[in-house]
Amino acid sequence: MHLRLSKIASLLADPTRAVFLTKLMDPRPLTAGELALRANVSPQVASAHVAKLVNGGLLQLDRRGRNRYYALSGPHVAEFLEALTRVCSFPEPSDAEGAQQIAPLRFARTCYDHLAGKLAVEVAERFVATRLLNFAHDEFTLTARGEEFFSTLGIDVPEVRMLRRAFARSCVDWSERRPHLAGALGAALLKRLESLKWIARMRGTRAVRLTVAGRAAFSERIGIRV
Repeated sequence: MHLRLSKIASLLADPTRAVFLTKLMDPRPLTAGELALRANVSPQVASAHVAKLVNGGLLQLDRRGRNRYYALSGPHVAEFLEALTRVCSFPEPSDAEGAQQIAPLRFARTCYDHLAGKLAVEVAERFVATRLLNFAHDEFTLTARGEEFFSTLGIDVPEVRMLRRAFARSCVDWSERRPHLAGALGAALLKRLESLKWIARMRGTRAVRLTVAGRAAFSERIGIRV
């Protein structure tokens, strides 16, 4: 265990590899070339770093014809990185430009495959207040009323329960320091919100925005005015 922890720590210690892992918190896989551009390093340097991350179990490789795509090894790696972000306590930006860049992430963003940020925290708290979810011992549980609600959104709850992962896990938000909904149910909710076009991803970032239809729907269906 100690050796494994030391190995993971050494992988995270390199700034370039840290950038790669942060960029892959969005579940869309990227090639080594795309990661190189995002980290401002050469393709050769990027290839060497992704190889170490794959060998260390933090990334997985997906071959698609001649292309090689890289992604986090799973939600557990994203959860680990999100926890590290809370420990790091992101400093407040020192200039207006920095504040402008961080503000959308604080409001709403993807945390690998589920919704995070102020919006996600408010949604989770609303679900608890309206008894769609129960929250105890740092975990969410879905109520019968909640199962009916999620079904009305078009989410097949029994099918989601069958997935081989935690069902309704809580994830403490790094910016709000309060829990939002993660796990299989959180992932299903994010996917459905996107398909309903209530939210839309912002290009080049993990931030998401509310659409006009989404603002009305969050107010009418969930009870949150944004």
